[in-house]
Amino acid sequence: MALQIVMFPWFAFGHFIPFLNLSNELAKRGHKISLLLPKNAQIRLQNLNLYPDLITFHKLTIPHVDGLPYGAETTADVPSSLESLLATAMDELYDQIKSFLQNLKPHFVFFDFAYWIPDLALEIGGIKTVCYKVVCPAATSIALIRSPDKTTFTASTAAQIVKPPPGYPSTSVVLHECEAKLLSFLFHEYGKGVTFYERSKKGMTRCDVIAMKTCREIEGTFGDYIATQFEKPVLYTGPVLPELKKEPLEEDRLSNWLEKFEPGSVVFCAFGSQLILEKKQFQQLVLGLELTELPFLLAVKPPEGTNSVEEALPEGFKERVQEKGLILDCWVPQLKILNHKSVGCFVSHCGYGSMWESLELCDCQLVLLPGPIDHILNARLMEQELKVGVEVEKDENGLFSKASLRKAVKCVMDKDSQIGCFVKENHRKWKEFLSSPGFMSNYIDNFIHNLHGILVE
Repeated sequence: MALQIVMFPWFAFGHFIPFLNLSNELAKRGHKISLLLPKNAQIRLQNLNLYPDLITFHKLTIPHVDGLPYGAETTADVPSSLESLLATAMDELYDQIKSFLQNLKPHFVFFDFAYWIPDLALEIGGIKTVCYKVVCPAATSIALIRSPDKTTFTASTAAQIVKPPPGYPSTSVVLHECEAKLLSFLFHEYGKGVTFYERSKKGMTRCDVIAMKTCREIEGTFGDYIATQFEKPVLYTGPVLPELKKEPLEEDRLSNWLEKFEPGSVVFCAFGSQLILEKKQFQQLVLGLELTELPFLLAVKPPEGTNSVEEALPEGFKERVQEKGLILDCWVPQLKILNHKSVGCFVSHCGYGSMWESLELCDCQLVLLPGPIDHILNARLMEQELKVGVEVEKDENGLFSKASLRKAVKCVMDKDSQIGCFVKENHRKWKEFLSSPGFMSNYIDNFIHNLHGILVE
């Protein structure tokens, strides 16, 4: 039976794209999808819809909330300090979503941040809800499987705060004491009258099933832990990555620049579309890349309080590296760069999408330089459990230095480095395993089989 599914992701491209990638896989097998999106996002995602006859983009009219810039529809349009207002705008779509679901009567609604979807589905009747998590299950476990309240948090020591909840399945995929303060975001308002913690926990508590964009072989212990704690099924979709088209980079400045260098010699550093560094950290980053004495390509947003990357560069830096350093502050085709023969090292912010791309779709050496909590836990998973990369050391304030960045890059790139050989071999094994024939498609087939099972219950 063909399923009728509605997808309602949080208004961030790091959420739209995984939801659309999953939609493509479901549509490929004949299921019908309605993806609820703001207008601007629709335009940008159009070319990623591989089955327009089965995947319909439904345009949401985002209500204006006082304090939000006019026309702001996604996290790409606002600084992180205004994301809470964007969450309020999402919650104000309740009536729009209700009438859409009443008319369509789908089998399933997939959501992540709209915690009120399960109650709405119950009110309409006959609709099952899936909370689809597109961040690492370790972050969900550490952040949500305890009952923190602001008072307890404020009164606790750093050691108490970062201590994992009882039964947590890892001693290495954990936060360090200097990272304790990062957990305070859980108690910040995220939408009117609701904290980030409540938003996430309510959705997972009330939905029919939790689904995760991962595979059992890599993060199954965390999935099992979540299933036990929330007392409901956890399904795995696999990493759901788009097929890598073997197309070279277009002939342009970037491709011509990369062609100048030896195979496997270039360090590529990218921080995703959301992360903005402080100016001092940005300067440590570029100076650290210079210290490696390797050619480097950096794709990064202008640092905080600056209008351009150029104005934030240390004095004399541009002249010193002009032959072998290229810095871009625009979108770059990350996967194509990672697969270019000249690129040998990927310095990554460890976002979940980048984590899976680097694991499964490239052969580069991996240097891990995470920012937010979930990225930190991705980095610990990759370094401590999968042993496929090296994390850049930070001080007790959570800051890295040019020396620590150089050290991590040299550690994986020096020909005679034992650690470099060790992580390269582990990366090769995992890549081979994840890209083995039928591995990904079996995950999707089993996932659909399980969805049918849930309808029957």
